[in-house]
Amino acid sequence: MNNTLKTFILMAALTGLFMVGGQILGGRQGMILALVIALAMNFFAYWNSDKMALAMNKAREVSEAEEPELHQIVAGLAQRAGLPKPRVYIVDNPTPNAFATGRNPEHAAVAVTTGIMQVLNREELEGVLGHELGHIKNRDILISSIAAVMAGAISYLATMAQWAMIFGGGRSDDEGGGNPIAMLVMMIVAPLAASLIQMAISRSREYIADRTGAEICGHPKALASALQKLSTYNKQRPMQVNPASAQMYIVNPLKSGTIAGLFSTHPPMEERIRRLLAM
Repeated sequence: MNNTLKTFILMAALTGLFMVGGQILGGRQGMILALVIALAMNFFAYWNSDKMALAMNKAREVSEAEEPELHQIVAGLAQRAGLPKPRVYIVDNPTPNAFATGRNPEHAAVAVTTGIMQVLNREELEGVLGHELGHIKNRDILISSIAAVMAGAISYLATMAQWAMIFGGGRSDDEGGGNPIAMLVMMIVAPLAASLIQMAISRSREYIADRTGAEICGHPKALASALQKLSTYNKQRPMQVNPASAQMYIVNPLKSGTIAGLFSTHPPMEERIRRLLAM
């Protein structure tokens, strides 16, 4: 299935799950209230996602005088992609990695760790930054922010359902809210389902950014090589980052466990590299 269509279906599923949760909790009025809350939270995420991401990862903006080559690469790639040049940030961390943030191409930023400048050659760095510009071009940061907010809101509804059960919210009403069995399912299943959907959205957007980034930089093999290096380094020396921001990075910065693929924020590295080499 086309990754763009898959994202649309998953986002619709996430929204539907949120509204169903609202209806279970409070009937028709609960569903409407859930929709209003979702819109308000998405609006907040739209305006503040870049500031929160940069602050959370302790990124500092660098001038062209400080990092002339990095600015030159970003400017050239942005021109090729038909995008305004994003702001450039550095994260003081020896582990090589990178991410992009911003609500739209006019308010975007790219951030790289100090480690990535030491590990990658110029073509590989162009591939990584092309990937990040691909996220900006495809508005993936906005999509991921909305998905994260919706998943968090669904978890909040599950908590509300728990308190409603404790304080006698298990009585059914004429509008369909308050069914005790449905509320129990909401408490247990909804947060898990929301997390799975959010992670599936993240994986599908990474594939799209890989392809777009390879087209922007013109070096699919260089991006594939960069991903292999970054994956190896991040496994050997995981970054200490907030788990909420892990999905933003080009490769998973956290220590990998035996977690199943369904619970991963990034697609399998072997498959990402295979698709790039096939280009």
